[in-house]
Amino acid sequence: MRDLGLGARAGFRGARKSAAYQAAYDMPQPLVTICVATYNRGVLLTQRCLPSLLAQDYPHLQIVVVGDCCTDDTAERVAALNDPRIEFVNLTERGVYPTEPRQRWMVAGTLALNHALSLARGQFVTHLDDDDEHAPERISKLLALARSTRADIIWHPFDYERVPDEWHVNQAPHFAVNNVSTSSVFYHRWLASIPWDITAWRYAEPGDWNRFRKIRYLGVRAVRAPDRLLKHYRERNQKA
Repeated sequence: MRDLGLGARAGFRGARKSAAYQAAYDMPQPLVTICVATYNRGVLLTQRCLPSLLAQDYPHLQIVVVGDCCTDDTAERVAALNDPRIEFVNLTERGVYPTEPRQRWMVAGTLALNHALSLARGQFVTHLDDDDEHAPERISKLLALARSTRADIIWHPFDYERVPDEWHVNQAPHFAVNNVSTSSVFYHRWLASIPWDITAWRYAEPGDWNRFRKIRYLGVRAVRAPDRLLKHYRERNQKA
C-alpha cells in the first residue's frame, strides 16, 4: 500500500515490540483521548454527544473537540459545560472539501479530525461524531478488553437510525467497510500517527474506512468487542 510508505509494516511491528508501546496496557489508569470533530452543531454537540462522554464511568479522559471553523455558538456552549476534561479548539479556516454531496460526505471534517489527533495525549484514542452518543460503560469495557487481549484496535457493534426513530443493529462481524465507523473504534495511541486522507473520495471510500484499511494493512491485532456501545443517529442535512 504505497500511500503508507515503504516499510510501514516493519515499522509497526518493531514499534509494537517495544517496551514503550506495551507499557500502555499495564498502566493502572491510562489516559484515554476522545476526539470529536464538529461544525455548527452546537446544540447536538452539547446536548447529546458531550454529555454521553462526561457520563463515562471511566474518569481519566481527555476530550478534544475541534471545530472545523464553526461560525455558530459552539464555543460558548462547550465553555458552559465547564468541565476541565474538555479541550476546545476552533480552526480559523474551514477545510476545502469536494462540492459533490457524496464525495463531500466521505471526507468532511478531515482537517478537524487530524487536528484533534495532533492534540491527543492519551495512551489510547477513540472518537465520537458530534451528533452521536456512547454508552456510559464504553471506555471502561474497551480498555479492559484491550488490556486482556493486547489488541491494537478494537471495534464493536452499534445501533443506527435508518430513518427518524427507526433503529437497527449493525452487528459489525468483520473489521471491514460498512462494519466499522469512526465512532466504533478504540485503539493504541501509536495508530494516531496515521491521519485521515482528505482525498479518500477519489478512491470512492469514506474517509474513516480509508484510514482503517491502512491500519489493517499494518498487521494490527484487531479485536471485536461484543457489546453495542454506540448510538449512531441518522445524519440530518447540515449547511456546508
